[in-house]
Amino acid sequence: MASTEVDVPQTLQVRLVSDSGEEAGPPLDLPTGTTVAQLGLICNALLKNEEATPFLFFVNEEEIKESLEGTLNLRKIDTEAVVDIVYQPQSVFRVRPVTRCTSSMPGHAEAVVSLSFSPDGQHLASGSGDKTLRLWDLNTETPHYTCSGHTQPVLCIAWAPDSSKIASSCQAGIIRIWSPETGKQLGRPLTGHKKYIKCLSWEPYHDNPECRRIASAGADNDVKIWDVTLGQCLMTIAGHTKAVTNVRWGGIGLIYTASQDRTIKVWRASTGSLCRTLTGHGHWVNCLALNTDYVLRTGPFHPVTDKGKIASGSQLREVALARFKAVCADDVESFVSCSDDRTLYLWQSNRTKCITRMTGHQNVVNEVKYSPDCKIIASASFDKSVRLWRAHDGAFICALRGHVQAVYQVAWSADSRLLVSGSKDSTIKVWSVQTKKLAQDLPGHADEVFAVDWAPDGSRVASGGKDKVIKMWAY
Repeated sequence: MASTEVDVPQTLQVRLVSDSGEEAGPPLDLPTGTTVAQLGLICNALLKNEEATPFLFFVNEEEIKESLEGTLNLRKIDTEAVVDIVYQPQSVFRVRPVTRCTSSMPGHAEAVVSLSFSPDGQHLASGSGDKTLRLWDLNTETPHYTCSGHTQPVLCIAWAPDSSKIASSCQAGIIRIWSPETGKQLGRPLTGHKKYIKCLSWEPYHDNPECRRIASAGADNDVKIWDVTLGQCLMTIAGHTKAVTNVRWGGIGLIYTASQDRTIKVWRASTGSLCRTLTGHGHWVNCLALNTDYVLRTGPFHPVTDKGKIASGSQLREVALARFKAVCADDVESFVSCSDDRTLYLWQSNRTKCITRMTGHQNVVNEVKYSPDCKIIASASFDKSVRLWRAHDGAFICALRGHVQAVYQVAWSADSRLLVSGSKDSTIKVWSVQTKKLAQDLPGHADEVFAVDWAPDGSRVASGGKDKVIKMWAY
C-alpha cells in the first residue's frame, strides 16, 4: 500500500496582524520551529518599536505558547495560504502576585464596606458602617485621619481623578467631600437625595481638570450632578422607576446608569437628556463597567509608567486625553452589565441592542470589571466563582473556582495579568490570567471580605470586611 503520510511543511507564510486587523508588515516565510521569543523580535522590528514590547500571539484564537509547530496542526494547515498570527501587546512592567499580609489595621468600629486607593497611588481610603471615612498612611501602613460627620453608615467612596479630594456618601443620602492631605471636610455637605446613596462617579479629568463635578445616585431613583466647589446640585436626572444601583460617568460625554427597574439608561452629561434605554435583563441590574474605567480612574498619570516624570499644568489634560483616546479612539465606549438574573450583557454606547448575552453563572452576578488593557472582563458571583470573558465579543474564557462562599468583589492588577477576589468565605485569592489558576490563597480575615482594591502602581492589595479590619498584602 502507498503511504498516506503527509509531508510536514518546513516553512509557513504568515502575516502578523493586530486585534483590529492592521498588518504589521508584508507576509513572511517563517520556519515552523519559530518560537514566541523570535516572533516577538520580528514583531518589534516590523513595528519599529524603540523599546522592546512583550507580545502574546494567537492563531484562530489559540495562544502560541512555545513555537508555531507546537501550536498549529501542521498536517491540516493549508500550506499554500497565508496564516494570520494575531499579536497583542502586553504591559512592559509586571506586577508580582501579593503573597503575604504586611499589616492588619484596626480602627473602624463596624464593617468596612468600601475601599479605594487614590489614582496616584499615594493614599488609601475606607468607608464603614461606623459612619466614618478613614484615610491611611501607606508608608507606615497606619491610620492617618478619621473623617467624621456622617450620621449614618458610609456606603460609597470615590476619589477625584486628580487625587486631590475624595467623596463619601451615606445611608442618609448626604455626600461629603474630604481633603486627603488634612482629613478635613471641603465645603458644605451635598444634600438633596431623599434616600440612601449607593454610587458616585466623578467627571473625567480630560473633560474638566478642575475635578468639580460628581454624579450620585441611589434609592430615590434619581441621578444628581453636583458642583462640589459651589456645594450645589446642578441637575437632577429622573427616569428610572426603581433604585439606581450604579452610575458611571464615561469619557465621551455620556453618563450610564443601572437600576433595579431592570434597565440601563444612557444620558447626555451636558444636558441630562436621555439618549437611550437598554433592556434585556430579567432582574435587578447590579453593576456596570466601562472599557474606559481604568484610564478614567488613573486620569492624567499612571503611577507605574510615570514614576519620576509626571507632567504638570496644561500637559496633564493632554496626557489624560491621549490615554483615553488610546482606549477609545472612535468615541464609542463598550460596557458590560451584570444582574441578579445570573447573566451579563455586553453593550456599546452607540447601540440600543446588546452585542451579546453572557450566560454561565449559577447565581446572582454581583460585580463586573474590565482589565486595564481592556482585553478581558471578570465577573464575581454568589455561585462562588469568578468568570473571565473576552472583552470584544463576550466569549467565555474560563471559570476560576476555589472560593467556598459567594464572591463579592474583584480587582485587577495594573498589568492585567493578575486578579484578586474577596469572598464571604473570609479569604482573598489571587488568580493568574495566563495559567487560569489560583496563584495565591490569602486567608487571614476573621469574617466576610466585602471590599478589595489593587493599588494602581501594583505594589499592594488592600482588603476589608465584616471583621472591621483592613489588611494590606504585598509580595
